[in-house]
Amino acid sequence: MPFLSPLSLAVIVLTWLAARYAPSRQTRQAIFLVSSCVFYYSIGGAFIGILVLSTLFNFFWGNLLRRNLSTPLLFTGIAVNIGLLSTFKYLPQLLQPWANLSPAAAAISTLVLPVGISFWTFQGLSYLFDQYRGEELDPTLLEFGVYISFAPTVLSGPICRLSELLAQLRSNGRPGWSDFARGAQQMWVGVWMISLGRLLGAGVPAEGVNWAFERSAGLGFSEVWLLLIGYGFQIFFDFAGYSRLVIGLAAAFAIQLPENFDRPFLSVTPTVFWQRWHMTLSFWIRDYLFMPLAMVRGDLWWRNGVLIFSMAMFGLWHQASWLFLLWGIYQGTLLVLHRFWQQFAKRKNLLVPNPLSWLLTYFAISLGWTLFRSQDLQQARTLLTAALNPLARSNVHLPASFVWLVLIVASGYFAWCRLSRQREEHASLNWIPVEARFAFYALTSYLVVFYSSSVDSFIYFRF
Repeated sequence: MPFLSPLSLAVIVLTWLAARYAPSRQTRQAIFLVSSCVFYYSIGGAFIGILVLSTLFNFFWGNLLRRNLSTPLLFTGIAVNIGLLSTFKYLPQLLQPWANLSPAAAAISTLVLPVGISFWTFQGLSYLFDQYRGEELDPTLLEFGVYISFAPTVLSGPICRLSELLAQLRSNGRPGWSDFARGAQQMWVGVWMISLGRLLGAGVPAEGVNWAFERSAGLGFSEVWLLLIGYGFQIFFDFAGYSRLVIGLAAAFAIQLPENFDRPFLSVTPTVFWQRWHMTLSFWIRDYLFMPLAMVRGDLWWRNGVLIFSMAMFGLWHQASWLFLLWGIYQGTLLVLHRFWQQFAKRKNLLVPNPLSWLLTYFAISLGWTLFRSQDLQQARTLLTAALNPLARSNVHLPASFVWLVLIVASGYFAWCRLSRQREEHASLNWIPVEARFAFYALTSYLVVFYSSSVDSFIYFRF
């Protein structure tokens, strides 16, 4: 797991000490940049060159755009960024069927995806959009380099905006011991969440979500729903835990990153869910794709169509496949149906109780995991058929250990959310008695040793 190997922890401590005692903010920025580049090189190897080229292009193109607010310049910048992302993320899949017919197609089809490219490309794009909108952003090359390559965010977000970080990078304040302690607590929470996600995926013993999906063809109605609930918590704990880990790491250096998750499984509508799940990407899609397109026309059909299109792009951001396209369309359709229901309920003066609204939302979102997790359309169809047929019987019985694991983790999640009502409490352990806190640290350490392994095992690293 990145940031948690003995070498990584030693480097973090040394970097923190260097940043704390840096004689100037420019020196501190240089420390951030050098350590971030070294960190990315240790994970991505030669792809550091792609990161550097993307950083340089977006910095100089953004400056050009600031001096000359030109639509052609903006679209050129968009095309270069999307072209770079597509070359590594989409073209290899699209050209795979023609790999035997063309040497060029064969070469492109073997390209490896640079880790984090989907995240830092969107950060570069947001900078271009913000410059075009006339925001007062005048970073130095050093500051922009830290913004794009900052070690806590460069691999898997959260997707930041320069306006959120620039003032912090320019602050003369130094990271203190209170920052380090607060950040370390958040990192422990993140590690604990990641470990729970790994535990759900691996199972006890070796019969978890991943094992069940390999045998999903024989599952019945109740088994499929249990599997979908288990996978929802697996991806939540894995990704939200990673986000909490890097937010804590940045907090240790007195840098506040945007939140990425806010108790999404308590959402009572699909709209609220997408304001709480992968928030930085959701808000990016809203501000830079949906809103500009929705403002082109005032017709209701246009806005709803743009909403579905935006969510389809949200799906394709993950991967160029029919499954992710359909997943995005499905999520967009849920949002549009919720809008229709809001208008209908307002006209008829109807009120749906929150518990019922939450239940419908939770199961509608969970049903979408069939498209997100399935290996192919046939598996998705099989799962959907069983999930929508209460009479579907199972030919494969899920082990009791899996059932209890999912139920315990789900119950623990909702209990935790109830106990930690405030976001500050949610990110800290100070409200927990000290004895329970040490037990928590011990459990986390155990889970890290046995259920948290390599960088590649993070679900969102493949996006």
